[in-house]
Amino acid sequence: MYVPAADFAFIGGSSTLSIEIPEDLNLDYVEVLEKNLKFETPFGISPDFKLLAVRGNKGIKKVLTCRMHGWRRDVKRADASKQIFWVFKQAGIKRIIAEGGVGSINHLLNPRDIVVPHDYMDFSMRKDVGLEDRHLLIMREAICPEISKELFNVAKNSWQKGKVFERGIYCNTDGRHFESPAEVNYYRIAGADIIGQSICPEVYLAREIGACYAGIYLVVNYAEGVVAPWQHEELKDIFYSESYDIGKIIFDTLKNLTADVSCNCAALRKETLLKSVY
Repeated sequence: MYVPAADFAFIGGSSTLSIEIPEDLNLDYVEVLEKNLKFETPFGISPDFKLLAVRGNKGIKKVLTCRMHGWRRDVKRADASKQIFWVFKQAGIKRIIAEGGVGSINHLLNPRDIVVPHDYMDFSMRKDVGLEDRHLLIMREAICPEISKELFNVAKNSWQKGKVFERGIYCNTDGRHFESPAEVNYYRIAGADIIGQSICPEVYLAREIGACYAGIYLVVNYAEGVVAPWQHEELKDIFYSESYDIGKIIFDTLKNLTADVSCNCAALRKETLLKSVY
């Protein structure tokens, strides 16, 4: 099946779920070329994609995007991730941006702060999610420093509703429930700053296809046992009121990025030394 070629991808998460991306942003440098694109993959039918054109100082960039990490009712999250990254591989994606809402483990972080993490810890049970078994994935510099720097610079110059942090450790859990206070304290002792449910297995799959990956995350609540119990009304207000600004940060970043990379991301996968005997 034909998958349109693109160098860039954006994986939408909970921080932009309340609006239609990119239409509701009304950005004069973003155009929707195709929409409602579904693809047959070895892991099932993909979620809907859009193909976008983003005009920047160095020409027009093609961007593939989908909503809420491809998660859908009756589709396992692992399968959704594999569908998305299979499509990205066919498209030739080189650079990926993700976003989402997260809980604050670090007591210095408050709701409406933004974190561009530099590392992650995986406490989920989905560690063996992959497209094939050809590569050894080296998870040093798992999150692209070049994309992260651009995300931070754009956010720092535009976000007025909280602080913006250029470093942090993202703790990934399974969900869909929130974690217990004892679990959160365990992750805090381990060194986590924020907690969410989406960076893994995406960070592994990006490395597997040789693409750069980075994300920007909006703190939407205190994790259980941190500072104060979170309030559902505040959580809802953040989700429904901040989507436009988060979306604009992402597309301003895409506008500034180029397909030429000087980071180590693509080099940090090697042919596996373990060969099947079957």
